[in-house]
Amino acid sequence: MRTRIKMKISVIVPTYKPQAYLWECLNSLVAQTFAKDDFEVLLVLNGCLEPYKSEIESYLAKNKDKINIRFISTETPGVSNARNIALDNAKGEYIAFIDDDDYVSQYYLEELYANASSDTISLCYPYAFNDGFANTQLSYGITDAYDYCTKNGCNSISSKVRKYFSGPCMKLIPMAYIQDRRFDVRFKNGEDCIFMFLISDKYRKMAFTSKNAIYYRRFREGSAVTSKRSKKEQSLNSLKCMYEYTKIFLRGKYSLYFYASRIAAELCSQLRIIIEK
Repeated sequence: MRTRIKMKISVIVPTYKPQAYLWECLNSLVAQTFAKDDFEVLLVLNGCLEPYKSEIESYLAKNKDKINIRFISTETPGVSNARNIALDNAKGEYIAFIDDDDYVSQYYLEELYANASSDTISLCYPYAFNDGFANTQLSYGITDAYDYCTKNGCNSISSKVRKYFSGPCMKLIPMAYIQDRRFDVRFKNGEDCIFMFLISDKYRKMAFTSKNAIYYRRFREGSAVTSKRSKKEQSLNSLKCMYEYTKIFLRGKYSLYFYASRIAAELCSQLRIIIEK
């Protein structure tokens, strides 16, 4: 159990065989307007060591006075395992997840924290782009959700805002929501959605930042978002996800609408697999 809060925010960045994207991610955290002493970055290198460990240590040595980074390395691969290790070590009252090939605007943490409270998830403005074309914004469902909710108001997990809760990034989550619950390491895909559903029994309110607090989502070949799996793998994983959602839902205190929306999403995935065969 967590005994004492020592930080306002813990930023969790898992990384595997990092490329130059990681430095862009970390530099965006160095540039934050949020007070350096009020947040920590937990950087977890998973499934690989050298030369990546030495490269990270070199970066940290050069920037040790600019940002508070705790570097953890593990030979066990997997983004879920890396995130769980970070959660076990986090000292923050709130948690922010950032993927190592994404980055954020300088006002990101400041604005997210300004909206935060013990019963509120603070949500930012998402900006999606293809790698190498950062000046060209892509159409993106979560950006559409932001535009709709900031114009019309959203304070429940409606169909308009549900896409925000398919993954842990682009938001500030109270640690009180997460408690001792963790990502399911048995899943290679869909674990983000399952985790967000698992902690959804704590969802009470949501608040949106201005468009100055930006999460830049990079789409690139070879990333977890764009990687290809066989039709059989996709189908089996989708069925396992539905089973896991149902187990969680039957524990009680979970939204029937949110559960049904997650099952519907997996059924649509199954239908696409059949059509594409």
